[in-house]
Amino acid sequence: MSRFTDSHSSFVNPDAPLSRRELRKQLRHKRRQLSLREQQQASLSLALNLTKNQDLHRARHIAIYLPNDGEIDPRPYMAMARRRGVHFYLPVLHPIHRGRLVFSPYTNEVKLTANRFGIPEPCFSNGLRRPPWALDAVLFPLVGFDETGGRLGMGGGFYDRTFAFSRQRPRLAPKLIGLAHDFQKVSRLPTEPWDVPLHSIVTDKQVYRVR
Repeated sequence: MSRFTDSHSSFVNPDAPLSRRELRKQLRHKRRQLSLREQQQASLSLALNLTKNQDLHRARHIAIYLPNDGEIDPRPYMAMARRRGVHFYLPVLHPIHRGRLVFSPYTNEVKLTANRFGIPEPCFSNGLRRPPWALDAVLFPLVGFDETGGRLGMGGGFYDRTFAFSRQRPRLAPKLIGLAHDFQKVSRLPTEPWDVPLHSIVTDKQVYRVR
């Protein structure tokens, strides 16, 4: 039996004496253990589930990410959506307002360079950027999540800082959609006061509506 259908099918138990740091370490290790074929299958299933997500039906300007560290790959969905005229944007670390993101258009012609975390991103100085409030939807990776919208990220807080305005001005906020492998679901994660609420979470198994 494959790893994907066997060892990853059960939830991680957050009631065990694990800190958020240890839980993050455990979940990251699990997703890195997926084979290339398992990652490809998960990505295709994710793409199909994203096409069913009502939060994306009218979206024409969507922020996306390039997979790293075993993250589920959203690029098959991007290939599908581009046929419908959807425009995609990659997050770029802001060089002045540290801890925040800006978003640059992402096409096959865009040159990418590694940021300080080793993640490829467009050059900030190219001048082509879209402000966070002008996006229709944002797809970003999760390390862990629960069905109520509790989430665990890498710990940098970039998305929370960038979209903090959505708490005060929700009508200006894009649809915030977390992506993960379904085995990254845990029974319960505590929320923090600074967590920006998600609209939904999409995995290779299903869509979780949380707001």
